[in-house]
Amino acid sequence: MVLAGSPAFATPTLQRLADLGHLPVAVLTQPDRPAGRGRTVAPGPVKQLALALGIPVLQPSSLKTDVAQAELRALAPDLIVVVAYGLLLPAAVLALPRRGCVNVHASLLPRWRGASPIQAAILAGDAETGVSIMQLEAGLDLGPVYATARLTIGSDETAAELEARLALLGADTLATLLEPLLAGQLTPTPQPDAGVTYAGRINKAEARIDWQTPAAELARRVRAFSSWPVAETLLDGQQLRCFASEPAADGRAVDGVPGTIVATDNGGILVQTGRGQLWLRTVQLSGRQRVAGADFARGRALVGKVLG
Repeated sequence: MVLAGSPAFATPTLQRLADLGHLPVAVLTQPDRPAGRGRTVAPGPVKQLALALGIPVLQPSSLKTDVAQAELRALAPDLIVVVAYGLLLPAAVLALPRRGCVNVHASLLPRWRGASPIQAAILAGDAETGVSIMQLEAGLDLGPVYATARLTIGSDETAAELEARLALLGADTLATLLEPLLAGQLTPTPQPDAGVTYAGRINKAEARIDWQTPAAELARRVRAFSSWPVAETLLDGQQLRCFASEPAADGRAVDGVPGTIVATDNGGILVQTGRGQLWLRTVQLSGRQRVAGADFARGRALVGKVLG
């Protein structure tokens, strides 16, 4: 067996495989990249765990080359488990394992196929999400599904919090299927044509807050982007990032444009939106530390200023 994965989302599955006595013969993960404030090149979470478990690590920049495919072929894997790997598996690689390639996908397929299903579910206001264990085929998350597992999305849950729960759920769900998968005893079910939605890659431009947007939707954006790229606006021309927010239960009368700071108190910074008002609970001014909105507002004349 080979595991292909890169971020922290894949580490519970790798650890579970090891705990079950199915230590992969190798791990495929993306090349080391700069990380942190110093932008120092560092191994990703999956590579770190693989090395700790004594598993050989392969880091091709592409699986389309003859060299990368020859390395995989030499391993003769019976199954390739893919968990947020980040690189497409070409047809030649999909055909290598005797039992195929199985993907742990963080949504209830066919809803939210694509690169950012966790953020998409929060942005859309979905009440629940889950994981799908699917057979990989050519195309974007089109393959038939072996099993799904559901969970409820918390009303104030961030993408990072939801991702951690889904990572464990994915590992648990795959674990229940592993033996019959390896024995060829499972038949996946084709995805229905109805209910297909796509979650594209997130780009940094999406983090800019449009204060014309309703407060409830902005709060979802803050939750979805709390780890990256982080929702942001401008205060007096400086970047102001928002890590936590909440729609105001009771709005305050104001004759101002969206983005106007209506009030500041122990609850934080209250901002007018296109519909309703939004409390900024945790913020960070460019070059400063992240602080509670109430602490940020203390000593600053913010009421009446317009963000954005």
